[in-house]
Amino acid sequence: QVHLVDSGGGLVQAGGSLRLSCVASGSISSINIITWYRQTPGAQRELVAGITHSGSTNYADFVKGRFTISRDKAENTVYLQMNDLQPADTAVYSCNFIGGGFRAWGQGTQVTVSS
Repeated sequence: QVHLVDSGGGLVQAGGSLRLSCVASGSISSINIITWYRQTPGAQRELVAGITHSGSTNYADFVKGRFTISRDKAENTVYLQMNDLQPADTAVYSCNFIGGGFRAWGQGTQVTVSS
């Protein structure tokens, strides 16, 4: 099994920054991908950014140039640095792990951006 704990959300003014963390534990396979998603009430979950075990990244168009995903392999932690946050970024952000036949979700962390 794989267990994820995500954290780092909060309330920030437009233009501000937050850094989310996703800590993985358990059966972490050497080949995996960790992805951040976000969801607002009544809307579908949408992909924000992902990173593979080798460091390859992908981003949703709406965060390119503002968000950066990175990982600390030694700590089994993936970070999402979010800069220039806007009210439209308000959502619950959750991380997802896929690898070694396992799939897991973090519990979610609320990000609220005030105008």
